[in-house]
Parts: sequence; C-alpha cells; structure tokens
Amino acid sequence: QVQLKESGGGLVQAGGSLRLSCEASTRTPNTYVIGWFRQAPGKEREFVSAIKSISDDTKYADSVKGRFTISRDNARTTLYLQMNSLEPEDTAVYFCALKRGVVLSTQTGAYESWGQGTQVTVSS
Repeated sequence: QVQLKESGGGLVQAGGSLRLSCEASTRTPNTYVIGWFRQAPGKEREFVSAIKSISDDTKYADSVKGRFTISRDNARTTLYLQMNSLEPEDTAVYFCALKRGVVLSTQTGAYESWGQGTQVTVSS
C-alpha cells in the first residue's frame, strides 16, 4: 500500500475556498488513479473526484462539478483539490485514495490505499 497524507482542511464560510493537498510518502505504482472522497457525519463515504497518473483525464461527482478542481504534481507525487464556492453541504472529512490501473472508479472498494482524512467545515 501507498502511504498518503492529507492537509489543508479547516473552517471556512460559505462561498469561500480551500485547497487540499495529499502527498504520497512511499513509492507509487507505475500507473494509478488518485482521488478524493468525503464522508459527512452519519453518511457513507462518497466519491468527489479522481485523476489518472498518466494523463489529464479526470472525473467529478455531479455535486462538485464547476466548483472543485483536481490536479496533481507527479514530480512530487502530490495531489490537490481546489474547492471554490464552498457550501455547508460540503462539510465532511476528505480522504485521499489511490488505486492501481487506469480506470477512474467512483467506488470506495476499488481503492487500495487511503489517507487518514482532513476535516473541512463550511459555516453558513
């Protein structure tokens, strides 16, 4: 498994922005997909966005399209999530996750490595 660590969470007012980062501290596979999931209190973990390591192909949940942007820095094996126009409904713990291969899966079970998560709280 790849060790992942998220950072950048915090408290922000509705309409504000945050940028999350995820750094891999161990070697990554040759080809992989890395992405973000989130889990709000009392709810299941849900897909937010993912990106391939070998291209700029991305996928977003409908709820964040147009507001969130995923990007990566392969040289440093760092993943980012720029979150704009935040809403109280975006409040959750955000997890970074990685899977081998090239399929942009939205399923939590497809991902093999997970970070510990970072809390994002959006106040109204």
